[in-house]
Amino acid sequence: MPKTLFSPSGAGAAILTALLISGPVAAQQVPRVVVAVAEMSEVSQTAAFNGRVAASQKVALRARVSGFVQEIGFTEGGMVAEGDVLFRLEDDTYRFALAQAEASVDSASSAASLARIERDRQKELAVRGTSAQAVLDRAEADYLGRAAEVRRLEAQRDQAALNLSYAQIKAPFSGRVGLTAVDVGALVGPETGPLLTLVRTDTMMVEFPVTERELLRAKARAAELSGALAVSIVRADGTVYNQQGTLNFADVTVNQGTDTVLLRASFPNPDGALTDGALVSVRLAADGAAAQLTVPQQAVQRDLTGPYVLVVGADNVVQPRRVDVERLAEGLAVISSGLAEGEQVITEGVNKVRPGMTVDAALAGQG
Repeated sequence: MPKTLFSPSGAGAAILTALLISGPVAAQQVPRVVVAVAEMSEVSQTAAFNGRVAASQKVALRARVSGFVQEIGFTEGGMVAEGDVLFRLEDDTYRFALAQAEASVDSASSAASLARIERDRQKELAVRGTSAQAVLDRAEADYLGRAAEVRRLEAQRDQAALNLSYAQIKAPFSGRVGLTAVDVGALVGPETGPLLTLVRTDTMMVEFPVTERELLRAKARAAELSGALAVSIVRADGTVYNQQGTLNFADVTVNQGTDTVLLRASFPNPDGALTDGALVSVRLAADGAAAQLTVPQQAVQRDLTGPYVLVVGADNVVQPRRVDVERLAEGLAVISSGLAEGEQVITEGVNKVRPGMTVDAALAGQG
C-alpha cells in the first residue's frame, strides 16, 4: 500500500507533470515581432497611371508603282538604316520610259534651238526693213511653242525618273521592321496595300491620360519644390524601366467624357526593350522631394477612429499611437504627426500582440 502513494500514474502524475513544465511554458509566451525605425526619408510625390508605348515614328510602306518584287533587302524583325533598299522591283519598263523621255527632250530642244535662231534672224531683218513684221511674229510664236514643248517633255522625263526611283522602296528612317506581306516574285502596286511596317525604336513615346486634378497637384508640388516632373515606367513584368522619361506634350484640351488630359513622355530605348503598343504603368513624380518622417506602409493599422501604429518602447512594451498619414509612396507611409524620429513600430506580428504586452522585438532584416 505505501508504494502506491509515490506511483507516477494517475492524477498525481498529471499534477507533477504540470508543475515541472509550467515555468518554461510561461517563458515562451513572449511574442516575437519585427520592428522598423521611424526615420527621415526623401519620398517624392508620386502618382501612377496606365499608359501605352507608342513609336516616335511609324510608317506602313507601300509600293508607289506596279512591278514584280525582284529583291528583298531586310530580315523580318531586324534593324535597318535610313536609305536602305527594302524592296527592289523589276524596273526595266521604267528605265525604257525614262530613256524615251530623255530622247524626246533632246529632240524638242534641238527644234527649239533652230526656232530661236530663226526668230533672231527675222528680228535683225525687221530692224533693217528687209522683212515684214508678220514674218517675225510667226518666228517668235514658233519659238515660244517649241520652248513650251521642251518644258512639257522635261516634265514627262522627270516623272519617268521619279517612277524609276519608286522601283526601289527605301527606309525613310532607321528602325526595326516587322513582317512583310509579300515574297520575291509577287506583283505589287499602289492597290496592294502595306508591304511592311517600319518603327523607329531608338526613342519611344508613352502616352497616358491624367485627370486634370492630379495634373494640377503634380505641377503645384513640382513648383513648391522648385523641381521638375519626373516620369518613369513599370513594365508588364513588374520591373522598373532603367531610363527616365521627359514630358514633351500635354494636350491643349480636356477630354470632357473622362475629365483627363493626354500627356506624352519620350524615353530613350537604346536596347530596344520598349515595344510599340505595350501597356505600362506610368509614375509621375515631383523631383527634389524634402525629407519627411516615414515608416513602412505595413506598420500603419486602421480602425474606426483612424490610422495608428504599435510602438515598442525601450522596455519592449507595446503601446498604440494615433498618427496622421499624409500620403503613401514607394511602400512608405509619410507621417505628419503622432510619431517621433527613432521610435520603433511593429511591421510583422501585429496580430500576436496587444497594448501593454512585452514583446521580443527584432529589427527588420536582422532576423
